Amino acid sequence: MSAGRGTVRRIVSLVPSLTEAVAVTAPGLLVGATDWCAHPADLDVARIGGTKNPDVRAITGLRPDLVLANEEENRAVDLAELRAAGLDVLVTEIRTLDQGLSELERVLAACGAPRRPRWLDEAEAAWEAVAPEGEYAAVVAIWRRPWMVLGRDTFAGDLLARLGVRNLYADHPERYPRLPLDELRAAAPDLVVLPDEPYRFTRDDGPEAFPGTAAALVDGRHLTWYGPSLVEAPRVLARALRAAHR
Repeated sequence: MSAGRGTVRRIVSLVPSLTEAVAVTAPGLLVGATDWCAHPADLDVARIGGTKNPDVRAITGLRPDLVLANEEENRAVDLAELRAAGLDVLVTEIRTLDQGLSELERVLAACGAPRRPRWLDEAEAAWEAVAPEGEYAAVVAIWRRPWMVLGRDTFAGDLLARLGVRNLYADHPERYPRLPLDELRAAAPDLVVLPDEPYRFTRDDGPEAFPGTAAALVDGRHLTWYGPSLVEAPRVLARALRAAHR
C-alpha cells in the first residue's frame, strides 16, 4: 500500500486507539504494538513495551515502514530516538472529536487505506446525531492517590461536553490537574464521572469519595479512545450518564 511516503507494508503502533483503527481497516499491516493495545482482542503482533517506555531497539528490529504515535501518549525523547534510527514516525495531535476524526483519516491514508473506512463515517454520523438529555456540572476524575481530573483542552472532555456534561475544570490552566479531594468536593458537582482507565474506578472504589453526588461509572475506552469504538461511544456513554441519575 502506498500513501505518498513510499510503500507501507509494516507498521508499529505506539497508541492503542490507532492500533485498533489500523487493525480493523488494514489488517495484516501491523507488526508491532504496545502492551496496552488490547483491541482487537485477537491481535497477534510483537509487543514492544508501553506507550511511555517503548523498546526502541525492538521496534527498530521489526523494520517498520511507519511508526504511529501521539503527542500526548508518547514521549518526545522516544520519538526522537526512533527518528534518529532512521524510522518514519507519524505523530498525531487529538484534543477534540473533530480533530480526532480528521487525524484518523490522515493516519489511515498514510497507512495506505484506499478509501475512508465505513466505521469512520458511522462514527461521525453517530456523534452528529447526539442530543444531550440534560446538563450536568461534573468533576471528571482520571486518577486517585493523588486525585487527578480532566482540565482544559482534552478529547474526553469534548466528548462529554457533547453529551451535556459541563466539566467544572474545563478552564483550568492545566490539562490534567492534581487537586485535593476537599477542593473537588467544594466545587459542588452534581455528577462525578469515573472511567475504568487509566485508573480503574469501580462501584466500590471512587463513588464513596463523593458522598451524596451521583456517580457515572463509564467505559474508559469509549471515553478516551479514538477509533472504531467511537461508533458506539455516544450510546454507551449516554447510558452510563442516565444510570447515574436514576
